[in-house]
Amino acid sequence: MNSITDMITEKEKPEDCETHGGYISKNYFGNIWSKCPDCAREAAEAREAREQAQAEAEKKDRAIKLWASKIGHAQIPERFQDRTLNSYIAKNPGQEKALAFAKDYADNFDEIRKIGRSVIFVGKPGTGKTHLAVGIALQIMVKHTVLFTTVQRAIRRVKDTWTKGSEESETDAIHSIAFPDLLIMDEVGVQFGSEFERQVMFDILNERYEKRKPSILLSNIAPGELGPYLGDRVTDRLREDGGKMIAFDWESYRRNPS
Repeated sequence: MNSITDMITEKEKPEDCETHGGYISKNYFGNIWSKCPDCAREAAEAREAREQAQAEAEKKDRAIKLWASKIGHAQIPERFQDRTLNSYIAKNPGQEKALAFAKDYADNFDEIRKIGRSVIFVGKPGTGKTHLAVGIALQIMVKHTVLFTTVQRAIRRVKDTWTKGSEESETDAIHSIAFPDLLIMDEVGVQFGSEFERQVMFDILNERYEKRKPSILLSNIAPGELGPYLGDRVTDRLREDGGKMIAFDWESYRRNPS
């Protein structure tokens, strides 16, 4: 009978692999012999490639879920979630100017966030205001928080806090709307222009003003008609720190898509 020492003594013998040809097979214990080293190496490489592909797929899946989560938190409507700055087609000098402004705003948002420079996009429906605002949001969301809302939705959220049993106070609602690094408020001027609505707008935008947080306001009404809906105090604050008003004074893209 062989001793334990004999059984674990390394032995070798020539073998032949159908794929790679001859090799030396080693015996380390009992009847267990090593297989073709090239086959073993290829199997290990294939396993490593599968594991890497799986890891990359999982990483991509996490990135997609994270991006979807960011869009969800930003409350960007599904219709506009693909409206990037690169997909905006400028066909006239005014559109080119607006697009250049939006790109500069997004590219330099880190500095804009420090000073709180806001902007108002005004013009007829269908002229691309929402597209450029969302395009800015989609670019900066990699690093910054964004909230897209309409004025009516913001005011309704504040009013909902008056409901019996509401779990959110009026102060909490205003703070939540004012919280993100960039706030986009659409449909300025659709509201009734009541004192309460102006006060809600002031509370939201004044909190952002005090914290130097920029806002983008979108409106379909003429620049000179914004006063009753925003109030003089809000308008003054939006002008500070280099705030701008960009006029989208061309015809609706939806009416003239070609």
